[in-house]
Amino acid sequence: MIMRIIVTGGAGFLGLHLCDKLLEQGNEVYCVDNFITGSRENIKHLEDNPNFHFIDHDVVNAFTITQGPPIDQIYHLASPASPNKDNPQSYIAHPFETMLVNTEGTWKLCEMALKNNARLLFASTSEIYGDPLEHPQKESYRGNVSTIGPRAVYDESKRFGETIVSAFIRSKGLEGAIVRIFNTYGPRMAQDGRVVIEFVQAALVNKPFPIFGDGTQTRSFCYIDDMVNGLVAAMDKGKTGEVYNLGNPDEFTVLELAEKVKGLVNASSEVEFVQDLPEDDPKQRCSDITKAKEKLGWEPKVQLEEGLKKLIDYLQKDHA
Repeated sequence: MIMRIIVTGGAGFLGLHLCDKLLEQGNEVYCVDNFITGSRENIKHLEDNPNFHFIDHDVVNAFTITQGPPIDQIYHLASPASPNKDNPQSYIAHPFETMLVNTEGTWKLCEMALKNNARLLFASTSEIYGDPLEHPQKESYRGNVSTIGPRAVYDESKRFGETIVSAFIRSKGLEGAIVRIFNTYGPRMAQDGRVVIEFVQAALVNKPFPIFGDGTQTRSFCYIDDMVNGLVAAMDKGKTGEVYNLGNPDEFTVLELAEKVKGLVNASSEVEFVQDLPEDDPKQRCSDITKAKEKLGWEPKVQLEEGLKKLIDYLQKDHA
C-alpha cells in the first residue's frame, strides 16, 4: 500500500537514508528540515522524484500539508545529535534548538498525527540511558543521567519527548511507538567528529587516531542500512506505546575500533590520547535488542568490518 509519509530531519544522515528507502517502496515522502544540522546536498538526488517533496520548516512551529489525502505516517527524526563541543552543528552548539525540537516539536507533531489519524514514530536515543549502571541496556532500564550536565540538553529533552509521546498515546489515543537509537554509521554521514568517521578520516591520511580517556570505553556500531530497516519495522510492526532499542549488540572498545580501521585502510596511524573523557561521556554503551528481535523480527545483518569497508570505500572516493 502506497502511503503519504512525513520525515522530520529528512535532510540529516538518518533521514536521507530513510527517505531513500521509503521512496524505493513507492511511497510519497514529505521531507521536513530547517538545515540546522541537515544539508540540502543530502537530498539533492531526490529533487526530480515526483513522490518527494521538501518543506523548509522548523517543526517547533505547527504546519499543515493541505494538498491530497491525510498523512499516514510521521517519522520524527529532527534534532541535533552530535555531542562534539567543537562541532558547530552539535547539540552543545545548539542547546535551545535541541531542547525545543525534542519537546515542543514533538508535541506539535503528536497533534498533527492525531488530526491526520496518522501513526507516529519518535526517534529517541540510547543517550537517555546516560552513563549506564546496567549493561547491556534493556528498554526497562531507567537510566543514569545528569539533568545539569552539558549533554542534558539532548538526553533530557529526548526523555521528555518520550514522556510527551507516551502521554498522547495514553490520554489522546495517538497511534505510535518510540525507538532508542544506538550509534549508527555509514556512507554520507556528517563529518562531525564522531568516533567512526573521525577514525576513518584519520586513517585515510595517516594521521593519529584521537582518543578521549584511555580508549577502554565501549560502544556498539550499527550500519545505516540496518538502522533504516529497524525504523521501518518499528513503524510498521511496533505496538503502540512500546519502546524498542535499535542498535548492533556487538560491543567494541574505542581502541579495538581504531585497530580495525587501521587494518582495513592499511594505515600507519597511531593512537593519540588527546584528553580525558568529556563530562558525562558514558564508559559503556551496548544495546539489548531482544525485544526488537522478538516483536519486530529485526536484527542487524551487517557486521562492523563489512560496514567499515563500505564507509571506507565511500570516503576513499573523496580522497582519490
